[in-house]
Amino acid sequence: MCNNHIPIPKEHLDAHDKEHKVWSRRSFLQALGIAGSGSMMLGSNMLTASAPSPLTAAIANAPGDGILILIRLSGGNDGLSTVIPIEQYDTYANARPNIYIPESKVLKLTDEFGVPSYMQALESLWGEGSFKAVHGVGYEGQSLSHFTGSDIYANTDLTTTGFTGLDTGWMGRYFENLYPDYLINPPASPAAVQIGQYGNLIFQGEETNYAFVASNIDQLEEIAQTGEQYNLDPTLFGDCMYGDQLRFLRGVANTTYEYSGLIHAAYERGRNDVEYQENGFARQLALLARLIKGNLGTRVYMISMGGFDTHGNQPLAHERLMTNLSVAVKDFYEDLTFTDQDDKVLSMTFSEFGRRIFENGSNGTDHGKAAPTLFFGAGLNGSAFVGDHPSLDNPNGRGNLEYTMDFRDLYATVLAEWLCVDIPLVEQHLLGHPYNPVNLGFNCSGVDFDDIAYSDQPPTPPTPPDSSDPNPNPNPSEEMLDAIVHKPFYPDAAGANPYIRLDMPFTAHVDITLYNILGQKVATLYNEMMLEGSLEINVRDRVPAHLATGKYIYRIGVQDRFMAKSIMVA
Repeated sequence: MCNNHIPIPKEHLDAHDKEHKVWSRRSFLQALGIAGSGSMMLGSNMLTASAPSPLTAAIANAPGDGILILIRLSGGNDGLSTVIPIEQYDTYANARPNIYIPESKVLKLTDEFGVPSYMQALESLWGEGSFKAVHGVGYEGQSLSHFTGSDIYANTDLTTTGFTGLDTGWMGRYFENLYPDYLINPPASPAAVQIGQYGNLIFQGEETNYAFVASNIDQLEEIAQTGEQYNLDPTLFGDCMYGDQLRFLRGVANTTYEYSGLIHAAYERGRNDVEYQENGFARQLALLARLIKGNLGTRVYMISMGGFDTHGNQPLAHERLMTNLSVAVKDFYEDLTFTDQDDKVLSMTFSEFGRRIFENGSNGTDHGKAAPTLFFGAGLNGSAFVGDHPSLDNPNGRGNLEYTMDFRDLYATVLAEWLCVDIPLVEQHLLGHPYNPVNLGFNCSGVDFDDIAYSDQPPTPPTPPDSSDPNPNPNPSEEMLDAIVHKPFYPDAAGANPYIRLDMPFTAHVDITLYNILGQKVATLYNEMMLEGSLEINVRDRVPAHLATGKYIYRIGVQDRFMAKSIMVA
């Protein structure tokens, strides 16, 4: 199906090779490179016709204006070739007699830790207080699978195994809370922009993916430069399997990628004031710098760099990758200083796992556990190595570094202290993981990092109003509104007679409207006062005309709060 994914060499473990082959059929739409923003479900006329909701206006005026860039190091980055523990240097070198970094090529940033000299481009960021490295990032029972590991870092569900696990991502749940009416009233700018997508759940919500996704930098550059989308010339598809389907789906995407014009306008307003190197990663950061300087309005971006699955010939491969990363990151932040935006942009790396302490027989390293996470940006307010570096003296039976920092604590810190999300919501987005922030130099919530009450208990859900109250609260709080439960269900297996079930914790006026996938109103399903309790609405019974088979969107309005979900009609 025109898959350019290159399998792992034959000599690697059978399970490793099999995993890649199975993954290739996991997500057809995502592999096509058009699975992206929920805007794919709506015509561009809806964006221009819809006035901003009160919720959208509130978000625009929310505290904090920080931008977050997620840098995915795909394949499993080797932490011991990224941050070198000088105090454990002899143990490190003895474990890697053929691939260790010689002391003469270690750039010592402190007495305890250094980086390879080929990462020296980051020395200026370190000196400016714009570089932090967090040691030993991982989680309990860490998976050594590329795809299970990637899913866990995306969905924060530690019970994920193989192809089972939560299908929403931590950023997807964040945007789902910000934009509960997203399917009908999307934000004025893309919620997130992502370059390079192959089966990643980070921006996936229950109903949609919240990112504007481009498969590669070439694709996003073309959109940014021209405002145009996919080239549908049939000759481009040749005899490729699924070519007709690919062309059709890309055509659908073209009619709904209303954000392309906004990206083009921001690109035209911005400019690069430094010269970037000519490689894929540098081009990604150069384009992001231009969009940020052009005030696109997007606050979260994700870019990728592949090649970190270094089972063989690691020294040359890792040197090339980390040299490109270091130089591009330095150039990126230098570029942002021309518009004084370098302190508004935080970047963080992540990878599905680390590598083992010991080298293998191919001058490489095999899948391991903990690895460092790198943070960049003037908002860090100082450079440092954070946390405890794992010991190299007592590895487990497979030579793995054990984690000393739960990756969810870094996510929590970024959400609460950089993006200014309320702490109870942070815990909710991270599936009840208690809030244990890490002092990274920024602080939006005002918490005292030295006085955090750590807890192993999940957050307490909002309490619904007392049903014995004869006068229910006429002005329900946001928590009460969030307690409204609405979901489609299908009594018959074929889904020919869909219902919407609504559970209301208070009495209020409720409006439920049905839309088709182009955003056109089909019918009003309900528009009256509803008492506290449950209601089941037969969708077909409420539509005066024939309802064609397909996917629809229903929107529930309670006071000035709107929520939307999709529903299938068979």
